Amino acid sequence: MSVKRLSPSAINALKEALVNIYWYKNDLRSFLSNCTVSRSLIGSLNWNNYKRQIVTDLIDELTKDQEAHLGALTKLCYEVVNLTSFAHLEDLEDGEQKARKARKAVAQLKKLVEPHQDKVKDEKDASKRREENAEKIKNNTAIREKLEELNALFKDIATGSSPQCRGFALERFMRDLFELFDLDPKASFKNTGEQIDGAFTLKGTDYLFEAKWQQEVAGVQHLDAFSLKVQRKLDNTLGLFLSINGFSPDGVKTHSKTRPSIILMDGADLMAVLEERIDFVLLLLRKKRHAAQTGDIYLSINQITG
Repeated sequence: MSVKRLSPSAINALKEALVNIYWYKNDLRSFLSNCTVSRSLIGSLNWNNYKRQIVTDLIDELTKDQEAHLGALTKLCYEVVNLTSFAHLEDLEDGEQKARKARKAVAQLKKLVEPHQDKVKDEKDASKRREENAEKIKNNTAIREKLEELNALFKDIATGSSPQCRGFALERFMRDLFELFDLDPKASFKNTGEQIDGAFTLKGTDYLFEAKWQQEVAGVQHLDAFSLKVQRKLDNTLGLFLSINGFSPDGVKTHSKTRPSIILMDGADLMAVLEERIDFVLLLLRKKRHAAQTGDIYLSINQITG
């Protein structure tokens, strides 16, 4: 896991907050001890020095190696930004001014470190999901055996079929994959002149499915046609478009501008599933969530597992 470092501005804001949240050095020392900062580090500081220098020496020591001290820094930032009462300052001479300065310093730190802490949490969550996914596949022998079988079949289709036959074989292949992951697949069907390659259901949402295995990438016109098919269905219907050789950048960009109704999958995504690097259902859910949050209809496998 790559460590998200505190920015220089966040480090300065942390120093400023620590200088201002307590007036007396003994109170600051007690706060640091309660934040699980190393007692040996706290004891090594020159507490006869000025408070600003003490704080600077402490934070500089912790930020020399942020990877080693990430836990202490994160905990310290968390405790500081969650301070809400400054009654201990308000009781002092010029207490309102001291409290106001402390609140401002804490607010500035909060503004800078909350996005950092969210990224660290997101990364930890993503790492945990990857580990759980790998363990899930590892412990499901029947799933692994079927994926090996499908992987071999996919390679046979890729090397031994004409382009037209390959397209039909891909539809049947994907139906088997949907079925393996309990996605209730429906075979290809025709509806008022429209050819639909298939459909499936995921977490209560119905998806139309289209697959293309052609030499060129799928472009704007292909995405336009499929998007219209999806939009003519019920409001909660979404679409999954699989193009083995990918999509044109302008096609992705065009359909990512408006409220998306389709998500995209390419050959690299499919191989990640067949090679047991990601659970198929997890792959689809991550793509759907990304599209819902960002409007971007294409999330690559490298962005998910990288």
